[in-house]
Amino acid sequence: KSIHFKDALSVGSFHAMKHGVLTVFSAGNLGPYPKSLQNYQPWTIIVGASTLDRKFITKVKTGNNRTYEGISLNTYDLQEKLYPIIYGGDAANKGEGFDQNSSRNCLANSLDEKLVKGKIILCEGDQGISEAFRVGAVGVMMQGEASIDIAISFPLPACYLQLKDAAKVLTYIRSTSFPTATIFKTIELRDSLAPVVASFSSRGPNNAVPEILKPDVIAPGVDIIASWSPISLISKNFGETRKLMFNIISGTSMACPHVSGAAAYVKSFHLTWSPAAIRSALMTTAVACINSENNLDAEFAYGAGQIDPVKAVNPGLIYDADEGDYVRFLCGQGFNTTDLQQISGDDNICSNKTYPSARDLNYPSFALKVQSSQQHFRGSFRRTVTNVGIPYSKYTANVTAPEGLHISVNPAVLSFTSVGEKQTYILTIHGKMKNHTLLSASLIWNDGNFRVRSPIIVFNERADKVAGSSNLYLIIIII
Repeated sequence: KSIHFKDALSVGSFHAMKHGVLTVFSAGNLGPYPKSLQNYQPWTIIVGASTLDRKFITKVKTGNNRTYEGISLNTYDLQEKLYPIIYGGDAANKGEGFDQNSSRNCLANSLDEKLVKGKIILCEGDQGISEAFRVGAVGVMMQGEASIDIAISFPLPACYLQLKDAAKVLTYIRSTSFPTATIFKTIELRDSLAPVVASFSSRGPNNAVPEILKPDVIAPGVDIIASWSPISLISKNFGETRKLMFNIISGTSMACPHVSGAAAYVKSFHLTWSPAAIRSALMTTAVACINSENNLDAEFAYGAGQIDPVKAVNPGLIYDADEGDYVRFLCGQGFNTTDLQQISGDDNICSNKTYPSARDLNYPSFALKVQSSQQHFRGSFRRTVTNVGIPYSKYTANVTAPEGLHISVNPAVLSFTSVGEKQTYILTIHGKMKNHTLLSASLIWNDGNFRVRSPIIVFNERADKVAGSSNLYLIIIII
């Protein structure tokens, strides 16, 4: 139970919520591993990082007239000149006791300067930049998967290549006595696949309470133009000398301010809305057109989807919650009155009106954890929505679910006669996983004017194990 309050951020955001202040956290940069969330507090918004509809690519060309497309932020111009290229494994610094196993990764001091200087070097892995610069390489080609969706600046011409392309370059190097290559300047292209969740963006299931879906939403967090201290170098690589007023940065810390700004925008139209109401508006209007082929972790990666600040201003219905709801939730999670008062700093008590299950918290998403893929399961969620749209309106429930997953909503029609009116419904899920690790579904309340969408995910214990990075994260408070 103490995981909710293991640090000052959890406690501070709880007190912010008490005073009507919304706190927005980054999900963390430990993806793509499951259960890697750095933040998961239910009274906050947790944000994952997605790609933009533009991307940076860097092309390389080998002496056999083959061109390969990689990724980096290369501002250096080799003017299409072909330079000798050598494989790191063939340039071991044997005088210092290094062999091919070290030099192929271009580890520190593993390369022989006499063999590499004036050439482009092909390194396995992504740690060879500083070593290549030390020995006077003209440029670096690196292979790997970890950074293939992030454009990074380096102090010399460099490019990340996909494994298959790097293998082709190595085959070419082996095929001739005098292999050559060049690295082109980076160009910008349109990314038709966006938004895709970044590889580094931390994933669920929720570390603390699996049946509260986190992250809540995603926002642009890859290759974001950001202001930069003019006294700081633009990269931490050995040999870097450039200083700029702006930089291009990736991370969930870049996604977090997007959501914070969107939340402030919604708040400017609805000054009395609670933090939960603003979160609900952002979640239920999020763009759900996520390509499942490129987001295999489903809602554990992107939550409700990509935020749409304009639509969030008029969500139609909201899922609201206040301090009392979170207190009942905490008491149901095992807190007693003493624990609670030490955290809340007031006279809150754990009464009989606790939420026996995390599923009872009035959240805009639904997550159900089941024990086995083979056993039949059943779970219910009680939710209350508040009308913030048209006074006289009738919403009909529309459920989309995969085969074998049965979802019912009772009542299936909600009728309102005034703004601010509340209606309660029960959503019930039953079925079998049929050897699936997770299944995705959705509920949309539709009155002809508003579409209020909630993601639904059903998963089992294998989701903790199926599919880094830094601990960079950012907290933004909306006042």
